[in-house]
Amino acid sequence: MSNDNRESAAAGLTYAGYLALDELLALQRPRSDEHDELLFITIHQTYELWFKQIMHELRGAMSALERDEISRAAHRLSRVRHILKIAVAQVDILETLTPLEFAAFRSRLATSSGFESAQFRELEALLGVRNPRLADLLPDQAAREKIHVTMRSPSLWDTTLRWLAARGYEIPDAVLNRDVSQPYEESGAVQETLLGIYREGGEEANLLEQLVDIDEGVQEWRYRHVKMVERTIGRKSGTGGSTGVEYLAASLRRSLFPDLWAIRDRM
Repeated sequence: MSNDNRESAAAGLTYAGYLALDELLALQRPRSDEHDELLFITIHQTYELWFKQIMHELRGAMSALERDEISRAAHRLSRVRHILKIAVAQVDILETLTPLEFAAFRSRLATSSGFESAQFRELEALLGVRNPRLADLLPDQAAREKIHVTMRSPSLWDTTLRWLAARGYEIPDAVLNRDVSQPYEESGAVQETLLGIYREGGEEANLLEQLVDIDEGVQEWRYRHVKMVERTIGRKSGTGGSTGVEYLAASLRRSLFPDLWAIRDRM
């Protein structure tokens, strides 16, 4: 396409066209006549968009770290933390849905469940969660394979440790060369290096604190999600046969970057 044609096409571009609003606004399709079902759909579709954006930012931050572009990486990690704050705030809106209002259309969800969010499973994998069983429960084969690929690739924490090693900090070879498809285990040697970085201060320590912010933000979202589910359906099983609150509450005990939490009482 010539420059003139491109300029002509751009001149005819509208707000609705650029954002594909006709398609976007047609994607909310309630399965009942209940007034509140639209809210339920809108909130969850919005979460899926945020999950997509968070993964985009995390992968961008990891690429920046691989190029030692720390300012760019830090900026993208900061954006993730701000998105997580919005994700937590959205729970306030969802909690305006009373148990009786949800029950009025809950049966229309059939076996579908937030437990089946492939994007959230992929996001967890990017952040270091290694639980292939959860991926295997998803109904879509392509989604399962995409998550397994992410689980076999370095996580955000693996990338951070390799970046620190490239900057001359002492990270054990056993950690750098570990099987990244397996869960990360705390390392005393890594913790000693992290303590040294914090005591020095500087840009490396600031970036590590951004990882703590993200870990805390994810845990905050998990907690609000647990309480929202408990408030809405109590201790009943979730849609699709998941254990509901029981499963969600168990996830609260897992930190994403355990070494960064383990050193807190030694600072």
